[in-house]
Amino acid sequence: MKLFHYQAATRDGSISNGTLSAPDRRTALEQFEALKLEPLSLSEEPSGRKEAKKQPEEKGNIRLRQSDVLEFTEELAELLRGGVQLEKSLLIIERREGKSRLPEVARQVREKIRDGKTLSEALKISSPAFGELYCRLVAAGEESGALNRILERQASHLKALQNLKSGVVFALIYPAFLCVSAVGVLAMFVTFLIPKLVELLESTGGTLPAGAELIVKTSEMFKSTWAIWLGLGLGACLFFSWLSQNRREIWDAIVMRVPLFGKVLHLRQQVLFLETMASLVENGLTVTNALTLTRNAVPSPLYQSEIDVIRKRVQDGERLSTSLVHSSYFPAILADLISVGEETGDLSGALGRAAIRFDGTLTRKVERLSAIIQPTVVIVMAAMVGGMAYLMITSIFQTVSGLGA
Repeated sequence: MKLFHYQAATRDGSISNGTLSAPDRRTALEQFEALKLEPLSLSEEPSGRKEAKKQPEEKGNIRLRQSDVLEFTEELAELLRGGVQLEKSLLIIERREGKSRLPEVARQVREKIRDGKTLSEALKISSPAFGELYCRLVAAGEESGALNRILERQASHLKALQNLKSGVVFALIYPAFLCVSAVGVLAMFVTFLIPKLVELLESTGGTLPAGAELIVKTSEMFKSTWAIWLGLGLGACLFFSWLSQNRREIWDAIVMRVPLFGKVLHLRQQVLFLETMASLVENGLTVTNALTLTRNAVPSPLYQSEIDVIRKRVQDGERLSTSLVHSSYFPAILADLISVGEETGDLSGALGRAAIRFDGTLTRKVERLSAIIQPTVVIVMAAMVGGMAYLMITSIFQTVSGLGA
């Protein structure tokens, strides 16, 4: 018989530690059902004085979209809230049909748990989509016996971030479509219609107006030097791609200063900061630990550096609101809102309310930006098409008048 040390959750949510004897690991796991316990970890006591050196765990490479992580979190939280044990919940997800990758993730996670891993460790090993922030929260839920509540809060947090991202993207789809349409119409005029008009005028002895002649010469210049312009365009794309990947702070500083768009990007980082901090503090993490995890959750290098400074101030004894006062990236109103929460002992609530307020401001900014871009693009496109049409009609009338004379 072998001796196993275990950590398990009882039906009332408390954590139980102990040992049990069994011939193998599978038999030991089967004993948990009889004990009415939900296994969290199970490790075999080494037979010798020295435990054999463990081989490094090979990490999984299953790629999941953010929507997949949200779906997995919501479903697992719902099953746990309904009283289903963790392993059976994963088995239910594993038996799902369809093209989703969630069944494979659930299978790997369940196998790792049966091998003695905790849920947070199994998730971290199975897929890189479950980042450090997610796994740390799951680990906190396992330790406190409130895993289903932690997962529910995490699902709400992921849903809020997904809505934030999709709201910005969808608001800019129509303006982007208009810009592409405008470029397409301009290319059609320059490439097809104006050359046909030139052939007509040359056959009838007519002359082009000055504006149309300028467009024709510009078109001919682009046609003769298209390889150079293509090379310059590709070079610029490669340079900006390299800059965004290898000099992220410089790229971020440039993007954040773009008129109109810069304010939207700043607000998006601030909402991400507040949403993540509110979720972490509500789940019982200290402000310092929450700032450490939030720093990794915010994609902007500028805001990451700023959060490092704020965390250092908090570690030195300052309150979070006081640290934000010295920040040049967060508005003064945010420090006032958080200060109220610190005074009343409801910091997570204050962060959540600030997140809702800033998210509303971001939504209005995006709507306003979209409202400005759409008519601007329409007017520019109408002016280009109208100008081209006017030049063509004028040229045709001049030619007809010359022939009539």
